[in-house]
Amino acid sequence: MLTTANNKPGVDFVHAVADVSMADILSTIDVHPILQSFFLLDRRAINTLPLLAVQVTELVDGIFIACSFNHVVGDGSSYWHFFNAWAEICRIMVKGNHDYDNISRPPVLKRWFLDGHGPINLPFSHNDEFIDRHLPTVVLRDRFFYFSPQSIAKLKAMAKAECNTTTKSSFPALSAHVWRCIARVRRHLPSHQKTSCRLAINNRSRLNPPLSPDYFGNCVQTVNATVTVEELLRHGIGWAAWLFHEVLNGHNESKVKGWVEGWMKSPFIYQPSNFFDPCRVMMGSSPRFDMYGCDFGWGKAEAVRSGSANKFDGKVSSYPRRQGGGSVVEEVSLPPKCMNALESNPEFMDGCGVA
Repeated sequence: MLTTANNKPGVDFVHAVADVSMADILSTIDVHPILQSFFLLDRRAINTLPLLAVQVTELVDGIFIACSFNHVVGDGSSYWHFFNAWAEICRIMVKGNHDYDNISRPPVLKRWFLDGHGPINLPFSHNDEFIDRHLPTVVLRDRFFYFSPQSIAKLKAMAKAECNTTTKSSFPALSAHVWRCIARVRRHLPSHQKTSCRLAINNRSRLNPPLSPDYFGNCVQTVNATVTVEELLRHGIGWAAWLFHEVLNGHNESKVKGWVEGWMKSPFIYQPSNFFDPCRVMMGSSPRFDMYGCDFGWGKAEAVRSGSANKFDGKVSSYPRRQGGGSVVEEVSLPPKCMNALESNPEFMDGCGVA
């Protein structure tokens, strides 16, 4: 998270110093390569420890706060809940108040388990059974694409016209657009090849009774649409959006509990390598996360950037734009050759708004 250096509160940080300005970072459409050094655990963490690491880097005219949050502790909703609560505590300190127990959104720490079940002992006897150090095997470009409210509305209207859906969400249409265009520029894929798109989905509201939005932990899964490359490209955006509409609507309490019951019978730890598939697109993060509410007392953040963790061929991370209003930023990770083809693809770029 990038914020200005003006009006810094009287709080001391252990931090690094970089001879880089905010303009250096914000002026490029690609993720600036120096950003990886701003994250304390870049390519050095394992999938169990540590649970949290923060590095504050002082730029020429701003501050970059890099928070590395282990997925063992929580999901994306919990991550941004933590970040915002931390920022709120800092604002309380700036005002000279020390009443930290009265933050606006206290986390709900009571664990959710299936009825009749409690904490689970994982069936592992040695660290090697669950520790995974993933090392990227391909060079990637990480680039930002900007979708204005108008461009998203256009994609949604196209999808609605093609499949006559009445969905209120624009996310299926945007995901369908990104998936189809990435599949099109992956020219090495034969037409009969299966391609899939995974969507990260918050389970809190899908349980009955629903969990609090402030439930702190992991309550997330992925839903998946899989077709052949030929099927995906032969049909329009509406057909692909309807696939997402169906899997999202079908992901109910029964599906969630059924998955948990299966996991409890045969527990395992997710390994990052399970998500790496050169035929797949993985949609992560969410433009609904309150990323720009993280005011540490210095004012609203200028930009949000991510590190190298969980980046692979076909990973797409969705962020809100600073100005709000429904704008979305998609951070896409692809090999350079595919990224160059995506940038030259009229169908994809016509769907983007103005940066």
